Amino acid sequence: MNIIFLGAPGAGKGTQAENVSNKYNIPAISTGAIIRESIKNGTEMGLAAKSFTEAGKLVPDEVVIGIIKERLAKDDCKGGFILDGFPRTVPQAEALDRMGVAIDMVISIEVADEAIVERMSGRRVCPDCGASYHLSYKPAGDGIHCDSCGAALVTRKDDLPEVVLDRLHVYHEQTEPLKDYYAGTGKLKTVIGQIEVADTTRLTFEAIEGGR
Repeated sequence: MNIIFLGAPGAGKGTQAENVSNKYNIPAISTGAIIRESIKNGTEMGLAAKSFTEAGKLVPDEVVIGIIKERLAKDDCKGGFILDGFPRTVPQAEALDRMGVAIDMVISIEVADEAIVERMSGRRVCPDCGASYHLSYKPAGDGIHCDSCGAALVTRKDDLPEVVLDRLHVYHEQTEPLKDYYAGTGKLKTVIGQIEVADTTRLTFEAIEGGR
């Protein structure tokens, strides 16, 4: 079972990819993680990626695709895999097709932009112990300080509303067209993200079981 997860930043696709990985015992492959691993291991594609990251440049498609190809060739992918964060664009999806990678299902986790902005901008983290809170869903006792160590909570730069909106704009422009691309193949399954993660997980498993 080879699955691609799509979803806007903050939609929770990474969590769902991990849940599916655990249930079906197939690896969830995060593009960022395997690029870092390839660089660390000094593979041919990893060294190519390193030359770009050290120069502060984006790793080009051909290198990312080479790293994906290296990862999918490993033994633990023989029974299936989950791609989380790749492809990000239609040209990358087309490159996957040219590689001969068979995709059985594409799951798009759908959450409205307004809900994503609220979800991400409401997050607060403790700079000292790393504890995580949310103004609406998991507030700290006094709303300002960490319940565990008392440090003042902060908002991560990535969670600022203007940053979230910018990331959503990039997603809609570059990645969302993948939904039409995969809908045309009959492989797209849509899951409406719920407030409770467990409810989204249930719907995700229903989509998978219904499409097998």
